[in-house]
Amino acid sequence: MTLNVTKEVAAMERMTVDQLRSKFAEVCGEGTNSRHKQWLIKRIAWRMQANAEGGLSERALQRAMELANDADLRVTAPKATTATPTPARACPRQSQRNGDVRLPLPGTVLTREYKGETLHVQVLPTGFEYEGENYKSLSAVAKRITGSHCNGYLFFRLTGQGGDR
Repeated sequence: MTLNVTKEVAAMERMTVDQLRSKFAEVCGEGTNSRHKQWLIKRIAWRMQANAEGGLSERALQRAMELANDADLRVTAPKATTATPTPARACPRQSQRNGDVRLPLPGTVLTREYKGETLHVQVLPTGFEYEGENYKSLSAVAKRITGSHCNGYLFFRLTGQGGDR
């Protein structure tokens, strides 16, 4: 008996998902939880063709077993790691406002060349000082300098990405 794969696939396209699941169990010898119609059709067609014409060669099966060494397969999902809080003494940058590690310690003076001028901004415990005025964020300082909104961390090159504005 010759298998006409095109005819079989056309017949399976007209089947419902429940009918395909029954056919899958019949052809493959095991049930499935899948309700994806195209996946079921492809698997059934492959199995029917493998049964009719022979499956993979012994060499291919052996190579597949080597690649899928059971010892390397994970059976369960990895356990979720719980982050332990770092003491403030061990990492002083973590204790900064909002916990942002990009923010330098209070007292640090940020220096930036911009349009031929050297800018100096002092980091305060509650904000930033530029030209005698206090600002709540680096973005506010950068906006005052450039005249347009820009990311303060990027402008002062605290992200490691540059920022030529």
